[in-house]
Amino acid sequence: MNTCSPVPSKLSDEMQPASPYRFWAAIPLRLIVGYGFMEHGFAKLARGPEAFPAIVHAMGLPFPHLLGWATIATEILGGLAILLGAFVAVASLPMAVVLLVAMFTVHLPYGFSSIKLISVTAAGAKFGPPGYETDLLYLACLFTLVLGGSGPWSFDARRQRAKHYDQKRI
Repeated sequence: MNTCSPVPSKLSDEMQPASPYRFWAAIPLRLIVGYGFMEHGFAKLARGPEAFPAIVHAMGLPFPHLLGWATIATEILGGLAILLGAFVAVASLPMAVVLLVAMFTVHLPYGFSSIKLISVTAAGAKFGPPGYETDLLYLACLFTLVLGGSGPWSFDARRQRAKHYDQKRI
């Protein structure tokens, strides 16, 4: 005999069915995360091909040339993969590593907030160094995309549909 009491009806009345639009939520995440990563990668390239490896060297990280170029490639190619919704779970791993390294080697000493308004002058706003807030936001977005999927308008969804179609034909 089951001694557990049934779920109260009030609780079930308060529960709302999942939104039919929930799968579309991945699209704005993909757009901002993909574009954001690509923008950071292209910004590093715009300063000259040796500028970012020199920064990595100044930070005291090993293999600065290799790590510098790996970071740039991860940001540009990983960002493109996320933007297109292609191999999101695979692309997210090196992107998460880049974010964690940036968080612990650069942003952590400056605290949480990514916006530190120092002053406003006639020339405009002056900001201090950013904290790790943005790194955490990007990590949360990547985590959400990996767990929730990349949405209906993605290469991952297209591959899944093609795989399902091929299995039905057999």
